[in-house]
This record gives sequence, structure tokens and C-alpha cells, in this order.
Amino acid sequence: MMRPARALLPLLLLPVLLTGCDADGGTVADSADLDAAARTWGVDPELVYVTEVSGYTVFQASVGEYEDEFVTAYLAEERSTKFGLFAGHGSLTAENCTKQPLGEVTDKPVTCEYDGDAWYRTAGESHEYAVPFDAVVVHLIADADKVDRAVLREAAEAVHRPDDTELAALLPAPDGADT
Repeated sequence: MMRPARALLPLLLLPVLLTGCDADGGTVADSADLDAAARTWGVDPELVYVTEVSGYTVFQASVGEYEDEFVTAYLAEERSTKFGLFAGHGSLTAENCTKQPLGEVTDKPVTCEYDGDAWYRTAGESHEYAVPFDAVVVHLIADADKVDRAVLREAAEAVHRPDDTELAALLPAPDGADT
């Protein structure tokens, strides 16, 4: 009688173990916490993404909504450079890549180059990596003369849904101080 019970326990635990993992093996933030945070920013929860780049941290005061997108800025440790993360609904393909403006640059032609799983795009003095996820595109944008392409590429490769710790870092500090 004990043998079927022992075999059943791992099968019952499997969905619990698989539910909270992202592609990198980290634990994605609890959906209720993510939903609550997204509501405070006025964005859809599926738009909340983060990244990791050596030498850069989230500028917490920048986190929020801008034109129906989730946005945050990442500052270099010495605070001399920054790049923005913008996540919005949409798609980016070979057919529409050059037709979509790059951030606020609307008067310059956009060039596109497929690089790994992302698009490297340039327009005027700006450049970005755009990472498509189903019906969401995450844009990592910076001034080309201030943040080099390798930094944006590293950011693009590390884009993911936040875990509990990363979600907490995006939220305002309880005492209201900027982080």
C-alpha cells in the first residue's frame, strides 16, 4: 500500500515546482504581488520585465507607466550613463522593424539588424536592442555615444520577468526615500 503513495507524492509536487520558474531557473514573483505592483504603476502585469547588467542598477524613481508601457531606467554605478527599459504590447518583425520609431526618435530612419533573439536598431543618436516575447516587446534604449552596444546586448540577453527580490527593488521604499 505504501508504494503507490510514495510514487504519487512526487507527481503531486511537480506542478508546484514548475509553476514559479522562469527560463533561467529563478522564481518569478508571486502573481498576486506582481498584479498589485502593476496596478500601482497603471500597467498590465504581463509588461513587467527587468534585466541585469554588470555595473548598472535600477533607478527606482523611474519605474512606472509611460504611454501604456512599463518603463524603468538603469543607472551606471558611477551614475554617468543610463539606459531605459520599455516594455509594451506589440510585435517586431523583419517586415515592420524599420517602420516602427526608435523611442522618441521619429524623424530619423531606423536601421535593423537581427542579432541572436533580438533586434539591434539605430536611429539618429539613439540605439536599442528590442527583445520580442509573444505579444510584448522589451526595448532597451540608450544614447549611442554614452552606452555602448555591448552593454545593451548584455541587457537584452538578461531580460526576464522579475523574481520577488527584483519586484521589491522596483517598488517605492516604505519610508518614501529613493533608492
